[in-house]
Amino acid sequence: MSETVNKVAFVDDDEVLRDANVQTLQLAGFEVLAFGSAETALAALSAGFPGVVISDIRMPRMDGRQLFRRLKDQDEDLPVILITGHADVAEAVEAMHDGVYDFVAKPYAPDRLVSSVRRAMEKRRLVLENRALRTLAAQAQSDWPLIGQTQVMERLRATLRQLASADVDVLLEGETGVGKELAARALHAWGRRRDHPFVAVDCAALPAAALDSELFGHELGAFNGALRQRTGRIEQADRGTLFLDEVETLSSDAQGRFLRVLEEREITPVGSNHARTLDIRVVAAAKINLAEAVATGAFRQDLFHRLDVVRVRIPALRERREDVPLLFAHFLARAAERLGQPQPAIDDAVRWRLHNHDWPGNVRELGHFAQRVALGLAEDGPRDADDAPPPLPARVATYEAQVIKEALASSGGDVRKALDLLKIPRKTFYDKIERHEIDLATYRRGGPAT
Repeated sequence: MSETVNKVAFVDDDEVLRDANVQTLQLAGFEVLAFGSAETALAALSAGFPGVVISDIRMPRMDGRQLFRRLKDQDEDLPVILITGHADVAEAVEAMHDGVYDFVAKPYAPDRLVSSVRRAMEKRRLVLENRALRTLAAQAQSDWPLIGQTQVMERLRATLRQLASADVDVLLEGETGVGKELAARALHAWGRRRDHPFVAVDCAALPAAALDSELFGHELGAFNGALRQRTGRIEQADRGTLFLDEVETLSSDAQGRFLRVLEEREITPVGSNHARTLDIRVVAAAKINLAEAVATGAFRQDLFHRLDVVRVRIPALRERREDVPLLFAHFLARAAERLGQPQPAIDDAVRWRLHNHDWPGNVRELGHFAQRVALGLAEDGPRDADDAPPPLPARVATYEAQVIKEALASSGGDVRKALDLLKIPRKTFYDKIERHEIDLATYRRGGPAT
C-alpha cells in the first residue's frame, strides 16, 4: 500500500476537549487531523481514508450520527467511533447496530479511547490491504493457477462461481499444492463479500500457547504481557471470508472452539465478558479426506458435518496433464519477467520432464520447476543429445517389441496362441520378429517372461 494506515480524524466542536484528545492520540503514535465541525471533516475525508474517524455525538448543525451516515455512503468500511455523554449511551448503542464501530462514554480514561482506536485501525489496515489485493487480482485474474483448458478445470471454475454467489460455507479438499487457497480467494473475489477482508489462517502453524489470543483476540490486561488490546483473526474477517487452511491439523480442543464459532457466529475475546456477533463466510481446506479422519477418530464428527455444507475437490495436476504445458509456459513467463531476463526456450529435456513427471507437489512444484528453468538451473531430465529421450518411432518400436514378447511368454512360445492374442497376420508377425531380433526358441524353452 502506498500510504501508511495510521491517521485519526477527530471531530468535536469543543475546542478544549478536542485539543486534549488530539494530544492523547498523538502521544499514542497516531497522526491526528482535528476538525471543529462535521461539515469540515466531511469535506476533507474521502473513500479510502487511511485511518479511523472519532466524532462527538452531540454537535450543532450535523451531529455525529449524521456524519457517520454520510461517511458510510462514501466508504461503508470506514470505522467510526462515537464519543457520548451518559444520556446518549442508548443512542450510541443503536448507532452500533447501524454499523458504528464503537462508542466511548464520557468520562473515559485515555487508554480506553486509545485501545478502541488501535482495534479499529488494525481492522481498517486489513480492509485497505484486501482492497489493494482485490484490485491486483481483478487485473491479473488469468495469472491464477486455476487456469486450464481441461474439462475438469472448466467445471471447477463454474462450480466456484456458482458457490461464490450462493455465499455458503465450503469445504475444499485436495492434495498439497493444488491451489486450495487460490480457490478460496476465487470464492471470495467472485462473491458479495469481495469488498471486505479475506483472512487466511494456517491451522498447522497456530501456536498452541497463544491459540485463543491469536484467533479470538484479547482485552488489555487479559493476561501477563497483554499490554494492548488485540483483534483476533476471526474477528478480522467480519463481513468477509475466513479461510481455515489445513483444518485437519487442529487439536481436538481447537476443533471444539471452532465448532462454536461456526454454530453461533460469535466470539468472546480473552478477558472479555461480552460476545461479539460476526458475519463471516467460512471456507475450510484439508489435504486429507475428512470423512475418513472422522471414521478413525482423528477429526470431530460434529465439526466435519458443520464444515461439510458444500464440498469441492481440487484435482491433482496429474489428473489434468493436458494443462501442464500451458501452466508451465505461464509460470516461466512470470519468472523470466521477475528476473528481468528473456524467456528461455523449452528444450527436449524440459519437455520430457513436463510430459513424464507425475508432479506429486502439483501446481506449486511446477511453479518451482519453472523458476529453476528461468534461472538456467533445471537439471531434471536429460540435457544433451546423447542422453536425450529417444524419438517417437524408437519409443513405439520398443513398446511393440515388449508387447510381442509378453504375448509369446504368456503363450509358452506357441505362435498360433500368440497370433490370437496379437490379432495380426502370420507374415506380419514374422516380419516383426525379425525386425526386433526376437528369438522364438527362447520362449519355446520356457524362457524369459518379458
